[in-house]
Amino acid sequence: MIRLSRLYAVADATFGDPVEIARELFEGGVRLVQIRHKSASAKTLLDETEAILRLMPLDAQLVVNDRVDVARIAGAAGVHLGQKDLAPSLAREILADGQAIGFSTHNVQQAIEADSEPVDYIAVGPVFSTSTKEDADPVLGLERLTEICSQVRKPVVAIGGITLESARDVLNCGAASVAVIGDLLRHGNVKVRTREWVRQVES
Repeated sequence: MIRLSRLYAVADATFGDPVEIARELFEGGVRLVQIRHKSASAKTLLDETEAILRLMPLDAQLVVNDRVDVARIAGAAGVHLGQKDLAPSLAREILADGQAIGFSTHNVQQAIEADSEPVDYIAVGPVFSTSTKEDADPVLGLERLTEICSQVRKPVVAIGGITLESARDVLNCGAASVAVIGDLLRHGNVKVRTREWVRQVES
């Protein structure tokens, strides 16, 4: 079972080496990281995942984006699936006991449907406009996020354009966690920015 901290950081390879990004995120105090490397081969992603698992703190967790096979082989905390990835029910058959599944949703109906799937958390977004995902779905906004959080039983991870300034408003909508890419990784010092985030949202 995954432990959802309020800050869910994403080590996105479009910003550099995901292993080094993850190292900086962990050194900044985050304890839940997703490795996201869309263009990597299975072997490259496995190597990167295993490298992060070796360097991360004992109380930290790593989630693999998209690749159920890599998550299973590496022994990561879980996998994060999109609408076009392997179905959660099939992923559950592949993963080991205790490995978690996160599932991306982009509207109320998808979130309600995900609530009955064998997933551990439901990602909802984009909450705000984002530039870290090509062909992003329509922006939901805080009102729609609040509606989704009130209609599902499973914890919600909000994602998409969330900044340090907007994080508290997002959490107040009922989200258990905020997934952040750009506002952590675009800053010159990822470690320092992460510490700012941890101080604000984990307190």
